[in-house]
Amino acid sequence: MRNETRYTAIPAKVKQAVAIRDEVDGWPCCLICGTPAPPSAYTAFSCAHFIPRSQGGLGIIEENIVTLCPRCHSMYDQGIDRKNTAEYLENYLKSKYPNWNKENLTYKKGQ
Repeated sequence: MRNETRYTAIPAKVKQAVAIRDEVDGWPCCLICGTPAPPSAYTAFSCAHFIPRSQGGLGIIEENIVTLCPRCHSMYDQGIDRKNTAEYLENYLKSKYPNWNKENLTYKKGQ
């Protein structure tokens, strides 16, 4: 497996940490619409890259992963309002990580 593939994939421990970070009343919910993750899959929604995997967005760090339901994840990835949604998600991530910086969220060869 290539290093880039390994670093952009989201491991289970990161999904778990993101699900806990994005809980509302003890359950992970979509950051955009508020839909709770299904009871059968606690970490099901904790798999959206802030910086897309296709652009080298890291999956191995919580700071680049957000909880989005499938509908909002699709709209974020292909929607016409990506800029505003990205701004909202960026502000959310900055509120959780005071030293958050987009520059630290992408794969760099030699990592």
